[in-house]
Amino acid sequence: MRLGAAREAAARWVSEHARRDPGYRGAYVTGSTVGLPDDAELPPSSDLDLFVVTDTPGTKPGKLRYQGVLLEVSHLPWSALRSPDEVLASYHLAGAFRTDTVIDDPTGRLRAVQEHVGARFAARPWVRRRCEDAMRRIETRLATLAAPGDRAFHEQVMTWLFAAGVTTHVLLVAALRNPTVRLRYPAARDVLDSYGLSGRYPELLDLLGCSGLSAERVRHHVGELAGTFDLAAGVATTPFPFSGDITPAARPIAIGGSLELVERGDHREAVFWIIATFARCHAILAADAPSLHRSRLPAFQAALGDLGITTTADLRRRGEEVTRFLPRLRQAADHILAANPAVTG
Repeated sequence: MRLGAAREAAARWVSEHARRDPGYRGAYVTGSTVGLPDDAELPPSSDLDLFVVTDTPGTKPGKLRYQGVLLEVSHLPWSALRSPDEVLASYHLAGAFRTDTVIDDPTGRLRAVQEHVGARFAARPWVRRRCEDAMRRIETRLATLAAPGDRAFHEQVMTWLFAAGVTTHVLLVAALRNPTVRLRYPAARDVLDSYGLSGRYPELLDLLGCSGLSAERVRHHVGELAGTFDLAAGVATTPFPFSGDITPAARPIAIGGSLELVERGDHREAVFWIIATFARCHAILAADAPSLHRSRLPAFQAALGDLGITTTADLRRRGEEVTRFLPRLRQAADHILAANPAVTG
């Protein structure tokens, strides 16, 4: 499907469903499709991210199929967008407003935010602030990892994984690229190659522990993940922020998208989302089907074992490796920021 047709379908969904909410204030597209032309193809392993802005955010609708398009619908409180400068300084919010992604704006306030952000998005001080925002996200997660308390092991895994994974976002932000989620590692590799920093990329993979993994081994883990995924999607009742990612509708992305990366030679780049999905599945199983959680645990443990992780102590050690990498990460981001011809001021 062409992206333009997908965006039109999203607009129709908003008109038919989101506008019924009395707290509704507007909607806009975000995620990996921002900046792509209408004639670009939306592959089956991708969805269209849609933020519905409301005064009274409720449960995240998550992934749903509408008129042939897989929509990822999230609620965003208007308070998060009230200050245009705060949006501009936020690395996970600003990117959607660098161009006009607003599909419905009954109050006119969303477009005002977009115009403010779009006019200043590439200004050096704001790019630097967004890089620092991503750095703080890493440091906050690492601080939580250092004091895990009584959190389950799969929760600790997610904390470590996303701390390591946001290192790619620092680089993408400096390059004015979209800080994508599932495809963050291929995107970061492209940025580092473009700026003569290819030597940094193996360090990113080393932080995950996947630099030596074979395609065959990663393919095996995707197969095991598929079994765990189907069980979790079948029993899920407890709401989680990521519940929409563990549903039959999301399977083409979680499983199909991972296999797609493996088949094109990016098997190491697939590891981030494989482990993230494994951990999320086990969060669901632990809450809603403890016996299945226990029975599927060996597959998750095997995937982590291939990354050199078997205990909480391993996670803490790996978190310390991320901490030691941060000065080099900041240096790489500064280099990109200085060399990026699209950055102004």
